[in-house]
Amino acid sequence: MSLGKFITSRAFVRHLLIAIGLVALLFFITFKGLQRYTQHGVSYPVPALTGLSLDEATASAEANMLRVEVIDSVYNKNFEPGTVVDQLPLANSRVKENRVIRITINSNEPEKVVLPRLTDISFRQAQVLIESAGLQVGNISYQPSEYNDLVLKSLQDSVEIFEGNKIIKGSEVDLVVGRSQGNMQTTLPNLTGFSLEEAKSTITDAMLNMGAVIYDETAETAKDSASARIWKQQPNPQFTKQVNLGSSVDIWLTTDTTIINQAYERNF
Repeated sequence: MSLGKFITSRAFVRHLLIAIGLVALLFFITFKGLQRYTQHGVSYPVPALTGLSLDEATASAEANMLRVEVIDSVYNKNFEPGTVVDQLPLANSRVKENRVIRITINSNEPEKVVLPRLTDISFRQAQVLIESAGLQVGNISYQPSEYNDLVLKSLQDSVEIFEGNKIIKGSEVDLVVGRSQGNMQTTLPNLTGFSLEEAKSTITDAMLNMGAVIYDETAETAKDSASARIWKQQPNPQFTKQVNLGSSVDIWLTTDTTIINQAYERNF
């Protein structure tokens, strides 16, 4: 039989179809095998582990075909010692089987740092040293002095503290600052649109104190609170340009962009 007649024969067509079918079957088996191997399309919800003990977090993760790994420990007074204070991926995310959830555990004892020398230096120098030590500037008060902006005392809970004292990392240090008579006012900053952290820094730089912090009903979760912006403050910078040093500034925050934009129009 000639090649041309063979190619057009039924036998050739039958063998060709069988070969095509076998190739298609091979591709199908390979594709399904890869899907099974990679768990394609299969995901598991990440459970909320915050507030759980390590054993509870491990059990919760394993029940969802996941694993946990402790990557850090911090001290947070709002959580019980040994419980989870943070996790990544976040709760309610969907991930593949056996994914590791990295967690941060609350320490049994708060980390302490050594207080640097804060007295007989300028307020600005003291502010830098406090922040470099992992602390925060707390309440600022003033006493008459011939030296402007010189730190006279550092305190915690109204008790004077001194260079070399060990205090809890992240805690606030109150400062008593000297001020000469006749120079006791500062410009009130306009905080409209600021985040809470931006406002704290700006208020401290202006040598003022943070007053009440009030969130509206739009801040339902911690994530909402972190993204909230200031729409109102008291004293109001529209009507009050100068305030006494050490004055408190109350702030109101929202996540509603319409309210924030309206506040911009009023205040700028």
